[in-house]
Amino acid sequence: MSDGIGIANLPNQRHKITSQHGAHFTIMVVGESGLGKTTLINTLFATEICAPRNYRQRFAKQLDKTTEIEILKADLEERGFNIKLTVVDTPGFGDYVNNRDSWTPIIDFIDDQHESYMRQEQQPHRKEKQDLRIHACLYFVKPTGTTLKPLDVEIMKRLGTRVNLIPVIAKADTMVPEDLLNFKTIIREVVAAQGIKIYTPPIDPEDESVAEHARVMQAVMPFSIIGSTQDVTTPDGRVVKGREYLWGVAEVENEDHCDFKKLRSLLIRTYMLDLITSTEENHYEAYRLAQMETRKFGEPKVRKLDNPKYREEEEMLRKRFTEQVKLEESRFRQWEQHLIAERDRLNKDLEQAHTAIKALEAELDQVAAYHRQGGTVGRR
Repeated sequence: MSDGIGIANLPNQRHKITSQHGAHFTIMVVGESGLGKTTLINTLFATEICAPRNYRQRFAKQLDKTTEIEILKADLEERGFNIKLTVVDTPGFGDYVNNRDSWTPIIDFIDDQHESYMRQEQQPHRKEKQDLRIHACLYFVKPTGTTLKPLDVEIMKRLGTRVNLIPVIAKADTMVPEDLLNFKTIIREVVAAQGIKIYTPPIDPEDESVAEHARVMQAVMPFSIIGSTQDVTTPDGRVVKGREYLWGVAEVENEDHCDFKKLRSLLIRTYMLDLITSTEENHYEAYRLAQMETRKFGEPKVRKLDNPKYREEEEMLRKRFTEQVKLEESRFRQWEQHLIAERDRLNKDLEQAHTAIKALEAELDQVAAYHRQGGTVGRR
């Protein structure tokens, strides 16, 4: 106790509390089917969190034309530290010919989690809050080598304002290094031109090594990814995680082959706490502020009445209703013109009858005057 009053021991106290309570981390993966989302999650956490899918039945539900939401939870432990991991998958996204509004279930899910957490904070008892707010969203870009599709641009714009968006190029082992670098440059240019917000690691001005690490992370975005949970043997005898081809082995953790290690470092080893904090302080607070400016305390959220599943039917009904209204308006105008013509005819007949009555009254006056004159002569 002679070396100070003990303020410097506060980080140790925080470390002890965090170690006892553990952490909670929610990650969302978005992208077309077959891009390796499940494999990447299993590779990141070195365990089978997501069960492999049967991709032979990938298009078995084409008639639904909806993007589903699947939630997977797992408890992970490393060196006595526990973390509750939640993985939100979005099967069905981008798998159809017409992908209009296919992002709506994803955006609604993210907003609903903010809404649910805000409603729980307004309750008297808040100890057992359920938190499914998305801390990081990995958006898988198809390795076409050309540019981002309009669907990619549209959903990335919406995701960037709601979550920490991290774009990744899936299956980087299908592209040669030169094409991969060109593709990264194109994606960066599109992101800048479209004003898409993506997560950028914070740069610490007081620690040059940490700042340099953040600059490296920013420079490699979007991350090129190879996912594999299988052990393969390299030509020099090493056993690594990767994929084996006739021309050689694509190693998952080889930084010359892909950016998997950098992505894992960003998500888990270096910036997981910043992802959680930025979700709380930026995205959730932005949602809460927007809702409190437009709603009264305790007032339920106004739900949109439009449903993407019934949008086409709704448009057909609206068109039919418009046509029916036009038809009724035309009939009403015709009936109005008929009434006006009938009114004019009746007014004309009335004027003629009035003229005839005036003529008869004039004749009666003349007859009455004649009789008055004749009666006067007779008396003389």
